[in-house]
Amino acid sequence: MFIRPRIIPVLLIDDRDLIKTVNFKDRTYLGDPVNAVKIFNRKRIDELAVLDIGATKKHKAPDFEILQDIASEAFMPLSYGGGITSVDQARQLTKIGYEKIIINTQLVKNPDLVKHIVSLLGSQSVVASIDVKQVNGKYMCTIEDGQETVKVSPKTLARQAEDLGCGEIFLNSIDRDGIMDGYDIKLVRNIAETVHIPVTACGGAGGIEDLKKVLHEGHAHAAAGGSMFVYYGRLKAVLITAPSEKELVNVGVYGG
Repeated sequence: MFIRPRIIPVLLIDDRDLIKTVNFKDRTYLGDPVNAVKIFNRKRIDELAVLDIGATKKHKAPDFEILQDIASEAFMPLSYGGGITSVDQARQLTKIGYEKIIINTQLVKNPDLVKHIVSLLGSQSVVASIDVKQVNGKYMCTIEDGQETVKVSPKTLARQAEDLGCGEIFLNSIDRDGIMDGYDIKLVRNIAETVHIPVTACGGAGGIEDLKKVLHEGHAHAAAGGSMFVYYGRLKAVLITAPSEKELVNVGVYGG
């Protein structure tokens, strides 16, 4: 684990709306993503990930208009994933302010595209998104916003992503998505110990202790989450928030 791990809120958008899912389904409307970014500015978060799950599912190109609006308000590093199918789209995203490009479906369907984007932007700007769910007791990867299961294990896909030149892996547990009862530590540790590039864990964060556990026990390099940054409490009242630096230090998320 790095001495200073990153804590990354994840904003899900669909048709320009900020939403949240449970197990990649059961979508709840939360409001305007641009307003959420403004609040995260005040919280001084490390990084913000924006995932357009509608673009992926509907085979649409990235909505550059709303992405420009988000980037113009953001004071933190940004990463984006959803609907990326060309080098030109990746180039345009960096031009409007996104430091990292997150690729999921094309990682499986068009690995040559990943190579080309890496060649253009560099490994540090390309993130391999691996969505995982358990099928008959085995971890399996999915694409197309979790709708299509592919016959490849997370470990194998992680190694392939590293070989393609991706500089980071964004590992998301579909089974834990929106549940808020902790990360899949076993899954995260398995991938973190398989590759030599940083692994960001996502899926299951419900509080600061979950962040600490996935970083210290799961060996993740960064902890990402959705629900704990947009909801308050287990009853899930909508509240855009993030733990303070002091809270993270006191609990031991940093250091140790």
